[in-house]
Amino acid sequence: MIKHPIYTIGHGTRTIEEFIALLKQFDIQYLIDVRSIPYSKHNPQYIARKLADTLKDNNITYLFMGEALGGRPANSKFYDEKGKVNYDLLAETEAFKNGIKRIETAYEKNIRVVLMCSESKPSECHRSKLIGKVLNELNVDVQHIDENGELRSQNEIAN
Repeated sequence: MIKHPIYTIGHGTRTIEEFIALLKQFDIQYLIDVRSIPYSKHNPQYIARKLADTLKDNNITYLFMGEALGGRPANSKFYDEKGKVNYDLLAETEAFKNGIKRIETAYEKNIRVVLMCSESKPSECHRSKLIGKVLNELNVDVQHIDENGELRSQNEIAN
């Protein structure tokens, strides 16, 4: 049996129609929202409740996991003096580890999952810098749907 990767995607400025078309292209069953705050002032179609409804209409299940896997924690202890998140410190939290275990389980069960954030370029997002890095170390195949709708492997992004 072919093992499906864990996909990631950033909504960026895509229309909701373009976004849904990409999810369908990769036969996504579950979208896991990994934004710390599931809201978009400039792209209201990606506000959690509205997005969940749109996904449901397209037979895709929405799940929010930003509290465990989000890249902008509320606690200031995860930031350095310049305001940059210390991903290594964040990766050591129980919440993050539990979130990663859930993603690993989806991978082992061969469920078609995409992790979504707002940044369209995976190389500039915690999807690759934190989540993808950790999953890759656990031998989970991570494929990022980039700003052009093309797949890029975690190894490609990391190098």
